[in-house]
Amino acid sequence: MNRKFRILAAASLTLAIAGCVNEGELVVNQGVGVTTVLGQCPGVGIPDYTGDITLFGNSGSKTADNLDVTATITGLRSNCDESSTDDLVYTSATFNVNARRRDATGARTLELPYFVTVLRGGTAVVTKRVGSVQLSFLDGETRASSSAEAGAFVNRDEATLPVEIRQQITRRRRPGDPDAALDPLTDPQVKAAIQRANFELLIGFQLTEDQLAYNVTR
Repeated sequence: MNRKFRILAAASLTLAIAGCVNEGELVVNQGVGVTTVLGQCPGVGIPDYTGDITLFGNSGSKTADNLDVTATITGLRSNCDESSTDDLVYTSATFNVNARRRDATGARTLELPYFVTVLRGGTAVVTKRVGSVQLSFLDGETRASSSAEAGAFVNRDEATLPVEIRQQITRRRRPGDPDAALDPLTDPQVKAAIQRANFELLIGFQLTEDQLAYNVTR
């Protein structure tokens, strides 16, 4: 699967030339140093192609006349408090699922599975669990919605840059210094440390291979 994320709260470091210092940003300090603010809270987002699910009728045909139910994850919000002294940082998330069915005849209850994954460094799965959200269609209604909650822990030490890496990034560089014009973020050790400290909390529908392929190619 092509790994592109709609990140709602960036935990990875980005470089900014001007503006306010926000959590997770690096800001160049008048060309002579870098000020860093890095939080331990993970970024929260929905992996591409997993925010929607389409169910078809029993014939298996993926055509409009065989469409059964479509659903979308919306309103993803997160809350994380890194001010505690615990070794683990907890992030909670809430989201809505809006669904629509083709046939409004009769009342119907439907459960859709979703996953909650903590990813480290963009590739390593730390934890994963699967839950389900229940949708109830009233007789004569084509639309239904529901809400769900999720959460995960991140190890505080693992989400924190080592002291020596932080010092290397933030060390003031005076004009005329041999490395004054060098971007510390291009150093392979710095880049690797930033990647290791980067955690993401990802939420999406638990799709079958066919469902995922449909989302990718439609």
